[in-house]
Amino acid sequence: MKILNYLVIIFICINPSVKADSKKNFIDELKKGGKLIFIRHAYAPGGGDPGNFDINDCTTQRNLSDSGRIQSKRIGDFFKENKILIEKVYSSEWCRCKETASIAFKKYKTKNFLNSFFSAKFTKNKKKQIIDFNKFIRTWDKDQNLVFVTHYVVISEILNYAPSSGEIVISDKTLKVIDTLEIEY
Repeated sequence: MKILNYLVIIFICINPSVKADSKKNFIDELKKGGKLIFIRHAYAPGGGDPGNFDINDCTTQRNLSDSGRIQSKRIGDFFKENKILIEKVYSSEWCRCKETASIAFKKYKTKNFLNSFFSAKFTKNKKKQIIDFNKFIRTWDKDQNLVFVTHYVVISEILNYAPSSGEIVISDKTLKVIDTLEIEY
């Protein structure tokens, strides 16, 4: 039993430095440039969208909470504080993604290939969106970092990774996940 207690104490003592090293590696990768940076929109309580969803009316959508807005600001602060250069920011047309992008980065453009295909209403778009995404990144200047603010289903489909709200996932040009960073809300 004493050995187990010692091991737990050692793990607790080592764990913070492991996290710090991991964050340093994450930042170093981003500073190299040439990364695709996927960000799941910040915290928006619930799941999916209401039945009366209208892409042009944010009042019909699931939106960021105050915690999600704080998380969005923290995402932006992370990039500013670490002097991570971003060439362009692209967002889904869903309001929760646009608000995340706006708070975190100010300037962004929407791309419909980043839209959610979670609900049955939009599932039919999935194949075309993935094809359009792949076409888009073929024209990307691979020396620059690009940000994509999007949805769980899009990141999961493209990277085979399940992100949390506000999580930053970086990949290389082959769409291999390099590292991830969860931003608290």
